[in-house]
Amino acid sequence: MFRRAFWFTAGAAAGVWATTKVNRQLKKLTPESLAALAADKAVEAGHRLKDFALDVKAGMIQREDELNDALGLHQDPDRPDNVTALPGPRRPRAIQNDKRLRATDRPNLTYINRNEDH
Repeated sequence: MFRRAFWFTAGAAAGVWATTKVNRQLKKLTPESLAALAADKAVEAGHRLKDFALDVKAGMIQREDELNDALGLHQDPDRPDNVTALPGPRRPRAIQNDKRLRATDRPNLTYINRNEDH
């Protein structure tokens, strides 16, 4: 009698365990659960991509510093990193002696619309 009760209880417990296991797997396959899983994976991929971009940027800065040292180009310590030097002013003599035709010096030509349909 005890033997039958033991096996009956063991079978019932195995059935309950298997049922809960199957129900958990089915809940994982619902559209809401799959959407949440995909969103989590997308966020994780975004974080990895951001870390990769930061690593690339750090490597670029390091390599730029190495090249600047190798070429003897050193940035002015008084100037912030994000400001570049502007070229010096043009020589006034070069501007005054410019003989090229300017827009104001051209003869008055009529406007021709070349985009018309013919």
